Amino acid sequence: MKLAVTAPDRLSVRTVPVPDPGDLISGLPHPAALAWVRHGEGLVGWGEAARLTLPGGPDRFTTATRLLHDIFAAADIDDQVAVPGTGPVAFGGFGFDPRSDDSVLIVPRHVLGRRDGHAWLTTIGTDQAPGPTLLRPPTAPTTLTWSDGALPAPAWESAVATAVTRIRDGHLGKVVLARDLTVHAGEPIDARVLLRRLADRFPACYTFSCAGLVGATPELLIRRTGGHIESLVLAGTTARGTTPTDDTARADRLFDSAKDREEHRYAAEMVRDALTPLCSHLHVPAEPELLTLPNLIHLASPVRGHLTADRSVLDVVAALHPTPAVAGTPTPTALDLIRELEGMDRGRYAGPVGWVDARGDGEWGIALRCAQIDGTRARLFAGCGIVADSDPAAELAEAHTKFGAMRHALQG
Repeated sequence: MKLAVTAPDRLSVRTVPVPDPGDLISGLPHPAALAWVRHGEGLVGWGEAARLTLPGGPDRFTTATRLLHDIFAAADIDDQVAVPGTGPVAFGGFGFDPRSDDSVLIVPRHVLGRRDGHAWLTTIGTDQAPGPTLLRPPTAPTTLTWSDGALPAPAWESAVATAVTRIRDGHLGKVVLARDLTVHAGEPIDARVLLRRLADRFPACYTFSCAGLVGATPELLIRRTGGHIESLVLAGTTARGTTPTDDTARADRLFDSAKDREEHRYAAEMVRDALTPLCSHLHVPAEPELLTLPNLIHLASPVRGHLTADRSVLDVVAALHPTPAVAGTPTPTALDLIRELEGMDRGRYAGPVGWVDARGDGEWGIALRCAQIDGTRARLFAGCGIVADSDPAAELAEAHTKFGAMRHALQG
């Protein structure tokens, strides 16, 4: 695939304050939704003022940064709010594999934002409409038919067993293997319904939608606000318990698990090594903490730092992706094993997803707990970190649990 850029010579951008909309997702006028929402704050967008479609390659983040800079620098901008996320904004998602051609950035015609007591509407182009007009009411998916994806369960367990053998033989320390499921609906699937259900059930996650990829990720890859950056490393997972006592016992076992602590250590060390050259100050906690979600408990390490130079958030994304939390270590060896064993193209699953503005500020997560929507079809993804002590049956059960978020979004 070749690089494709669809954009006018000059964007006309106007951001104005608006009354607090209260709920961003309900402001989306049609199913082609763009979204990045957590605890009711964030951005939603609709329409397209510009689109970048990027081929695979090691320079795809650099190319995206350069092209967006050119588009934004040429824009005529009237920003009356001037906080991160105002002015021109691009929503985007990058393919997981550096070889993937499935990377896209979209500058919407309209962006509705809500953050830190501010609310705003950005309009890009000649249409200076005061707000969204509901063109089509959301309709929940019906008559769902489920099927296996690339590998049925026994074949995926066999792939995990092969990975464990390679790890024990010393070829690598960790690899993340993913599964996919396919579902067909009776009518085209409306992203807004999925966003609503995900945001309501997982308010602490980043609920996102971009070019058909919809999900709710707990993992913040990077947030850049001026020179300040934040990241949240997640690796090591267990399902929630059925009672408070069971819940506590599961959390304790996870925290004390040598297997999960090793998996987490790989991910935290890689983030530290990637960010240290970019930062004048960086704090990575010595031990992880527990992050409890409605369906899962994760080992988590919040990371904070300050950049030494004026780098865009996409520059930092380039330094971080792919992390051991979604690929493995050493990364090149893990990527080769993923290509060999998964039997599928992940597309943008487990790749960076988020937004960037003209200042270089933005928030990017890892596209987890998600599905790629294509008309009446949805493709769900779930992945598990495999190390020397991994058990194939236990990993299959973990993947099944991780499918639960998007099953809920589709089934209600």
